Amino acid sequence: MLADDMGLGKTVQTLALLAVEHDAPRPPGARSAPTLVVCPMSLVGNWQRECARFAPELRVYVHHGAGRPDGPALRREVAGADVVITTYGLALRDFDALRSVDWHRVVADEAHHLKNSATQQSRAVRGLPARHRLALTGTPVENRLGELHAVLDFANPGLFGSAERFKERYSVPIERNASVRATSELRRLTSPFVLRRTKNDPAIALDLPRKQEMTVLCNLTAEQAGLYQAVVDDLLRRMERIRDGSHSTIERKGTVLAALTRLKQICNHPAHYSGERGPTGPPRLDGRSGKLARLEETLEEAVAEGDRTLCFTQYTEFGSLLQPYLAERLDSEVLFLHGGMTKRQRDATVDRFQDPDGPSVFLLSLKAGGRGLNLTAANQVVHIDRWWNPAVEEQATDRAYRLGQQRDVQVRRFVCVGTVEERVDAMIEAKRALADAVVGVGVGSAEGWLGELPLDALREVLALSVDAVSEA
Repeated sequence: MLADDMGLGKTVQTLALLAVEHDAPRPPGARSAPTLVVCPMSLVGNWQRECARFAPELRVYVHHGAGRPDGPALRREVAGADVVITTYGLALRDFDALRSVDWHRVVADEAHHLKNSATQQSRAVRGLPARHRLALTGTPVENRLGELHAVLDFANPGLFGSAERFKERYSVPIERNASVRATSELRRLTSPFVLRRTKNDPAIALDLPRKQEMTVLCNLTAEQAGLYQAVVDDLLRRMERIRDGSHSTIERKGTVLAALTRLKQICNHPAHYSGERGPTGPPRLDGRSGKLARLEETLEEAVAEGDRTLCFTQYTEFGSLLQPYLAERLDSEVLFLHGGMTKRQRDATVDRFQDPDGPSVFLLSLKAGGRGLNLTAANQVVHIDRWWNPAVEEQATDRAYRLGQQRDVQVRRFVCVGTVEERVDAMIEAKRALADAVVGVGVGSAEGWLGELPLDALREVLALSVDAVSEA
């Protein structure tokens, strides 16, 4: 497992290995079997570009698209390639065809896609025959240690025992009891199979610019505060009924998570929450959201200073509202990358931003643009709304803060003061001590434990403070 921090060149290191193997002497007429790279669809173009840039001698074949070959035709295409690139989805759909190839190595990029070993997709990738396996991930664990076992088991099948035994011996003692002994033993056991450098390593720090991180506190408008309080009141009434009735834990958690989503949307903008439309088009946005006002101020200043900014939101629909609005307010083009785009559209959008003359502002949905992309043209990052999982947010930040970045990077996380956003932000910071206990363990997503809070604690976390509103 190559588990370097995001942005430290896992793709380039992998290509260096393949290039060395490609140039190694071999008997006349002999050639090595190809390597299969399995990655998310959004990164297929990135792998193509990196191969062309760093290892142009490697023959690359992309197994993707409606007209992709099958059976003997696929084997003929593969026979002429050193590197074959495909997606996790196609590894499942074309499993029989891909399984018929004698792979030298299978590389699982963004290997957290294998963290649930019970899924068909995960089983398909694990079932591909290969003499060598390599897992690439900047976050070996995002939520639970079981994910680490799943990725290690892909790279070295069976070496770390069953998932149940791993949970009993390591996951429970470390996650529940913070066992120093179990943590030390797990680090010792896994270290020979995990190559990991972090951005705090002295040798790495010399090659990186500084990263300045800050939390930007935003007030609600009166409209936002009224909507926020109405959602909280409704949730607490529902929770009282659930507590007094025969409702399941799953129903209780689902009720809380749905309310949390509504509160996040309100903190973004009332129009995001309501889904409203204007009489002839988009709704009026200005003057209704404290967070949007701060975003405008931040971007206007960044553009004036010649900086370029990545703006992440977890909501595609909010990005769709923001793009035309910000383009008009800033009087410049604003790009938007989201999961509904084709590979060609994504590649063109990334290339457009990376161009030295490209736009100054790039909106991205967190799921579509938070991993794998190289966006070093940006030196500012704004997290408009919070995923509440530090590992996910850091991955997104590291689209800009990575090797190749020449300027200092500023990272802003927008938080609405006096709301659940501020309280969860404080809780996450308090839980970060676990983050490096093994090999980059994440603190998990806040939604999980918020859904399990008792009613009194939940009421305290969600309560709207008097300092939340910026207007009378």
